[in-house]
Amino acid sequence: MNASIDAQAETTDTISRSTRFYYGFGSVAYGVKDNGFVYFLLFYYNQVLGLPGHLASAAILIALVFDAMSDPIVGNFSDRLHSKWGRRHPFMYAAAFPVAFSFYALWNPPELSEDGLFYFLMFNALLVRTFITFYEVPSTALAPELTPNYDERTKLAATRHFFGWVGGITMAVVMYGFLMVKTPEFGEGALNPAAYQTYGIFGAVMIFIAIMTSAIGTHRHIPSLMQPPPKRKASIKLSLLEAKETLANRSLYAVFGFGLFAAMAGGLSGSLSIYFGTYFWGFSPGQLGVLVPTGLISATLALSFAPYVSHRYGKKRGAIGLSLFAAGFGPVPYLARLAGLTPASGSTELLMLLIVYNVIEIGLIISSTTLVSAMIADVVEESELVTGRRSEGIFFAARSFISKSVSGLGIMLGTLLLSAVDFPQDAKPGEVDPQIIENLGYGYVPMIIALYLSAIVCLIGYNITREGHLKNVEVLAARRSAS
Repeated sequence: MNASIDAQAETTDTISRSTRFYYGFGSVAYGVKDNGFVYFLLFYYNQVLGLPGHLASAAILIALVFDAMSDPIVGNFSDRLHSKWGRRHPFMYAAAFPVAFSFYALWNPPELSEDGLFYFLMFNALLVRTFITFYEVPSTALAPELTPNYDERTKLAATRHFFGWVGGITMAVVMYGFLMVKTPEFGEGALNPAAYQTYGIFGAVMIFIAIMTSAIGTHRHIPSLMQPPPKRKASIKLSLLEAKETLANRSLYAVFGFGLFAAMAGGLSGSLSIYFGTYFWGFSPGQLGVLVPTGLISATLALSFAPYVSHRYGKKRGAIGLSLFAAGFGPVPYLARLAGLTPASGSTELLMLLIVYNVIEIGLIISSTTLVSAMIADVVEESELVTGRRSEGIFFAARSFISKSVSGLGIMLGTLLLSAVDFPQDAKPGEVDPQIIENLGYGYVPMIIALYLSAIVCLIGYNITREGHLKNVEVLAARRSAS
């Protein structure tokens, strides 16, 4: 590595810890939303409220696809917005209450017919996803504006991923540890509707606090952020042409490909996690409440580990290496369980084994996705050299669009797998045919491996190095000085 380039990259454009905190803390809102949608929503409407699995998953998928269409619209508007509060913050403030209220409503449906419940789920899932877009896309787009520094951007991404996991894990701990209480009517509590209703209230409060804290905390940076392009007459044709030109970037395609397959893998594993935890591993909600917080250890480790890997190996090499380790290590406990090599289901020994496994596997996943998020920020300057436009909102919206469009396919894959193995509805722990549980594991392992390997292959096309990024920043700085 060129020493002068490395030294300059390390000593310029650093940002304060408080800025990293406020930028990252807003991701608690997304973590809360994601925890609900990925881990509990399908199970709640299917197993607890009795909506057939194919209808529940279809409602979630329809809402997701329609919501994905809002991402490029919000991204484009936030790139071009002229206001005294800058390009991003008006969207962030405006989203806080609608996201919180719609999240509450989603988990507290009135008594409805089967058709009514289907439409209620679809409509409210769409509201939550759309309103969170109005916060998440402009908020994440702040990263390239806050600093052009190669390593500082990785720290920002790491902080945001950390708080996203904090939000999700906090909700899971509350759910498994406090809300899914054992009762005579509902057994261990996973089928208790009151748990999910309280979950909706708690999550709504966390979402509102997170968004407002982040928006207020980063408000002071508005004067130093990038300014929008001059106002012009609205033209759909011109906007589409500019979007096409902006998105025609090889490195961006590589990141999109990774995001596509990683989102499918996340949707698949997340939607089946409660099934595996309850039936495959045989854990009670209380044990799952102990297992879930291990992700916080992983996120804390990744907060420092991802920036270290970025600095030591570069973002592309680091992301590919970490993803390969994760893909190889991930199936090990499932295969060991199927081979009869693990401790007894539901035992303390098995729980301790999976705690160690979770810390390592989740840490690898968080670190690799952190590096990929930081890679998107570096595409901004490369694109600006070609197009002459700053399009942070478009880039992060496009990533969100890809992720949303296909994560629902991952959830659908999970539903199809459950149907393929004839997994029963209203299944009671300990009463499911062991062969069905084994078939679930045999079907899951090759699917998750194939998705993660496909994601890794896509990253090969990314071509922005540390040196190349610094050169892009210097050329753009010279252009601005000249103009």
